[in-house]
Amino acid sequence: MRLGDKTVLVCDCTGTMPLDGKALRKACSAAMGTDVGEVAPDTILCRAQIGNFESALKQGGELLIACTQEAPYFAEMRAELGLDNDIGFVNIRERAGWSDEAGAAMPKIAALLAEAALTPEPPNSVTMRSEGIALVYGRDEIAIEAAKRLAEKLDCTVLLSKPAAVVPPRLTDVPVFQGTIKGAKGHLGAFEIVVDDYAPALPASRGQLAFERARDGATSKCDLILDLTGGTPLFQAHEKRDGYFRPDPKDPLAVERAIFAMADMVGEFEKPRYVDYTPEICAHSRNTRKGCTRCLDVCPTGAIASKGDNVEIDPHICAGCGSCASVCPTGAATYALPGKDSLFERLRTLLHAYTRAGGERGVLLVHDKTHGEAMIDAMARHGRGLPANVLPFAVNEVTQVGFDFLAAALAFGAAQIRLLVDPKKRDELAGLAGQIGLAETAMVGLGFGEGRVATIDAADPEAVEAELYGAKPAAGAKQGGFLPMGGKREVTLLALRHLHDVAPQKVDVLPLGSGSPFGSLEIDVAGCTLCLSCVGTCPTGALQDNPDMPQLRFQQDACVQCGLCKTTCPEKVIQLKPQLDFRDAAKSPRVIKEEEPACCVRCGKAFGTLGAIEAVSAKLAGKHSMFQKQDVIERIRMCEDCRLIRQAESAIDPFAGPPRPLTRTTEDYLREAERAKRDKPH
Repeated sequence: MRLGDKTVLVCDCTGTMPLDGKALRKACSAAMGTDVGEVAPDTILCRAQIGNFESALKQGGELLIACTQEAPYFAEMRAELGLDNDIGFVNIRERAGWSDEAGAAMPKIAALLAEAALTPEPPNSVTMRSEGIALVYGRDEIAIEAAKRLAEKLDCTVLLSKPAAVVPPRLTDVPVFQGTIKGAKGHLGAFEIVVDDYAPALPASRGQLAFERARDGATSKCDLILDLTGGTPLFQAHEKRDGYFRPDPKDPLAVERAIFAMADMVGEFEKPRYVDYTPEICAHSRNTRKGCTRCLDVCPTGAIASKGDNVEIDPHICAGCGSCASVCPTGAATYALPGKDSLFERLRTLLHAYTRAGGERGVLLVHDKTHGEAMIDAMARHGRGLPANVLPFAVNEVTQVGFDFLAAALAFGAAQIRLLVDPKKRDELAGLAGQIGLAETAMVGLGFGEGRVATIDAADPEAVEAELYGAKPAAGAKQGGFLPMGGKREVTLLALRHLHDVAPQKVDVLPLGSGSPFGSLEIDVAGCTLCLSCVGTCPTGALQDNPDMPQLRFQQDACVQCGLCKTTCPEKVIQLKPQLDFRDAAKSPRVIKEEEPACCVRCGKAFGTLGAIEAVSAKLAGKHSMFQKQDVIERIRMCEDCRLIRQAESAIDPFAGPPRPLTRTTEDYLREAERAKRDKPH
């Protein structure tokens, strides 16, 4: 059959999946909105029927094969034929066909095939280079022996932290030093360390290693680090730091694995650029005043640092958890594996195809490609498999999912969303928990009920299976047909407005918890002087001025509750009010305060706002040494030109000092002496 521009080959894996060609054609045609052609599932495509694969290849064009287990074999056969057709693979066996409910899974299979027929955006990458300079950091002979092993392929140095009685090596084939690392930064190919108590080993060491006089603050660089101290890791989330290995020194097998992995880490290595960053819309800071710090708060690896008004994301350190993109309120940080457009296109295609093919009350199971796929495989092979209404949706990391994704999935018709998380990563789920809480608040407030979005963090496949089969979701929202276009915030608002339109409980304003990225402002209008400091500091344009008259306007949809306006306001009259406002008025700017302009008392020119001028006058009058006279106060009410003119006209010279004494000469003194002589009484 044909799905879009791809030829699809389907196999029932020697009859272990109930695939009826007519039923599959009907479901896929409904899912795609067009007839996909005749469907004749193979039974053993990877062996006896390999000729069907070869024939499809020779016809040219892209292929989509509904089998992932034998993907290497199919790629090998393509190479033997000397062809270069693009081949995609999709797993319908473990995700749908191997299930107690496989007979009812045809809508799901059609949806999985429709999703797989899409062409994803290629990811960008960053390059790291290693010259093979390795540091082995330990406490005893284990570190020295590991360095000797690695020295066959790497340039190794041993650093021993507070060594006790270490037997000197018979042959100094790797340099040995003592020292304790007090600071470390960097990544594969670019580590930098600071070492205290640093000293080289004495060549005359006899019974145990002795060292020269130690010093603090030594620095060094290396490409790789093997940490065998068994102490505190040198990096937060150390298991995610490329080039840093920290096996348990008491576990010989773990040490061997680390040595084996390090030995080949010489040359250039590429890793995906997980996050794209747009500093122009970042709400982190303005004019040294801190605003949003959500990404800094949730990054587990320390890849994000404050840099003036923006943040800096180091792509070499970033491990791709996506938490920063998940919590970013403006979309300044976006997940790039895949890009946002590809992710939402997949989501929309999967859920729409499932509904069109006859599926009901679909549960979206979001999972990663390591823990999640292993769980699904275990359930399919040794348990009941996935229920027919559970739609697996693979992402790079579950923690990349944000409120925009959850709202869109619910608006596209998902009855429930379950996020299958690795229990080993529970300490990284704070950002995700906040996004789930926001989605649950919205769904409950709109009358859809609770339990729509939740995580599953069980380590046992049977427990995961029991939770999925035990779920009896209520019907989801009426499926929306909108296109997820625009930035993160635009997509979120599109989804929320659709949910509001079809909600059982149409509330106009839904209160949210503190820290939510949606809301309004409460402004004490009487205390506002229209200085417009808040307008200058607002990163999203939610606060606006009017170039034609003194006016402050506010557009609620654009407000991300970063708090920069509140911290910047000199009058302290702004308070944040987190909420979702579904009224049309929230889409457009509304006037908060306006005044007549202040006109110059000398020439009549408009030069400011009346409230601001009067406030400054009141604060300075009689309270500052330079503003004691009414004439000086009057200058505050003049435009910049008239102030200069008045100053020039004034007899007061602000730079004048006290009167200088007259110059006295010899003649002056003689005259005074003569006068005194005459006036002296006889």
